[in-house]
Amino acid sequence: MARAPCLLLLLLPLLRVSADTPEPCEVDDEDVRCACNFSGSQPDWSEAFQCIGSVEVEIRGGGHSLEPFLKRAEGYSDPRQYADTIKALRVRRLTVGAARVPARLLLGVLRVLGYSRLKELTLEDLEVTGTAPPPPLEAAGPALSTLRLRNVSWATGGSWLAELQPWLKPGLKVLTVADAHSLALSCEQVRTFPALTTLDLSDNPGLGERGLTAALCPHKFPALQNLALRNTGLQTPTAACAALAAAGVQPHRLDLSRNSLGAPANPSAAGCTWPSTLNSLNLSFAGLQQVPKGLPAKLSVLDLSYNRLNREPRPEELPKVDNLTLDGNPFLVPEASKPQEHSMNSGVVPARAPSPLSVGMSGTLVLLQGVRAFA
Repeated sequence: MARAPCLLLLLLPLLRVSADTPEPCEVDDEDVRCACNFSGSQPDWSEAFQCIGSVEVEIRGGGHSLEPFLKRAEGYSDPRQYADTIKALRVRRLTVGAARVPARLLLGVLRVLGYSRLKELTLEDLEVTGTAPPPPLEAAGPALSTLRLRNVSWATGGSWLAELQPWLKPGLKVLTVADAHSLALSCEQVRTFPALTTLDLSDNPGLGERGLTAALCPHKFPALQNLALRNTGLQTPTAACAALAAAGVQPHRLDLSRNSLGAPANPSAAGCTWPSTLNSLNLSFAGLQQVPKGLPAKLSVLDLSYNRLNREPRPEELPKVDNLTLDGNPFLVPEASKPQEHSMNSGVVPARAPSPLSVGMSGTLVLLQGVRAFA
């Protein structure tokens, strides 16, 4: 018994050093989420095995190159021998970020994950280097429902989607691409996305009208219902309409918010017919000083909130709309917050009679929280 206290005294310095050294991986108490950040100069990649039982896994490489793993991965030429082990993994959502990854390694990992039950994959802050291997005869990767890419650069430039697509099983429903280095996709090489219902190209401020036309590969998204184009450098709603028409895209919900859409329309530009399927249009935070002309004739939802409208839109300026949102525009600023000359003398602020339009908005707001397709 006397040896135990002595042994503990010997271990105390080691325990103190261990406590001062942050662990690269953290697993929550329920073993649901595991996050690793290998930002050290000599990371111990084996620590990632702590995540083997987690449902949601996030691994960030600290900017390191994963080139050393390439030869090791190529040694496992036939992943079928590990199929049972991979199928047993609980991971459903995987995030990989902050690393330089050879294309052969990335696509090899996707091939292995083809035996997993992974549903959501997020790639962030990655530099994909080198060339890709020949595509498989049949899709060999995971059956993803959601793929998100943010700030991912590809050595192959605009052909990245055509090279990545064969490594994914059909059935992708949500595709998000933000901060892209190239969205001039090689559309002739891109296959059809038969199940894709949501395409989010937001946060690509350099996209613009021409870039949007190049990114919306014609007739490649036949099932598209939700299209998000927030902060994409568009200047007029008509430009977005023209890009949709050129690509043959027929969304039900379109988000054009956080673009500077207040630029005057080109008088020589031809009018555009909006998709007949469109029933929800978000034009909030767009710098609009008036309701744009040429909007769809009928909408279920029209969001014009937080623009620069100085007066209440006249009925003839608006499409036939069921739910209209105008919050945050100057004409709705309460009179009590505006300087009043006569109130300086009397101390009384006259009440402002609410318009029928503004009265209807308060009841609509609650409904819109559940209707809006995009936050």
